[in-house]
Amino acid sequence: MSGRVDDTELARLDGVTCTYGSVAVLADVDLRIGAAQFTGIVGPSGSGKTTLLRALLGTIEPTYGAVARRRDVRVGYVPQVEAVDWNFPVTVRDVVQMTMRRPRFSRLPGNETKRVEHVLARLGIAEYAGRQINTLSGGQQQRVFVARALVHDPDLLVLDEPAGGVDVATRHEILHLLADLHHDGMSIVLTTHDINGLAAHLPRLVCFNRTVIADGPPSEVLHPYVLERTYGAPMSVLQHGGMPVVLEHAHGLHARLQGRG
Repeated sequence: MSGRVDDTELARLDGVTCTYGSVAVLADVDLRIGAAQFTGIVGPSGSGKTTLLRALLGTIEPTYGAVARRRDVRVGYVPQVEAVDWNFPVTVRDVVQMTMRRPRFSRLPGNETKRVEHVLARLGIAEYAGRQINTLSGGQQQRVFVARALVHDPDLLVLDEPAGGVDVATRHEILHLLADLHHDGMSIVLTTHDINGLAAHLPRLVCFNRTVIADGPPSEVLHPYVLERTYGAPMSVLQHGGMPVVLEHAHGLHARLQGRG
């Protein structure tokens, strides 16, 4: 990891290209993550969003270009819930304490125990501390992994598809939680497939497919030509209640399925 950030930035990518074998998964990516920003990264499956997060976190090195983070920045990471083994026999408290880097089964010092309890209470899951994680609802499970990321008081919270595979009510619950954390001054970066239900509500949106297609407020980047470059298919954008609403074009699919094409 090399490069430098200025006083307004927590992290930045300059001309970053990442390859798997001979395939470029990221291509010449420039991205700035500022303090107290709330950024959504949206793009199709296989567009490199998770690899982008890994480059930002420093868990992979770019083939070309530079990644830099502020020297003292604290980063928390929330993985995709699909990657979690929910049948593993651990409690909510166990999951949150896993990042405390203590010998296995050892007791935490009092100050660290209080920090864990504080985070659980802050996220409204203190009453579930002793429960197995597989007994929780989808929204509660996501809160557990956000709590694990928050226990070290990060400046930057990075989430990979936090609303993936959850129902509408849980998605709203997660979005309100993240909005509260952002209101408290935390910088947040998340990836999502959900344009209308999540991405369109964020202050900053990055349309991404191997590289940055557009970057700015949803009202400025959610346009048909940007979305077609991002997704490779025509889309329409309507305005409803001052919010952009993205509609996919069916290309006559409905008629063909009904036997009329």
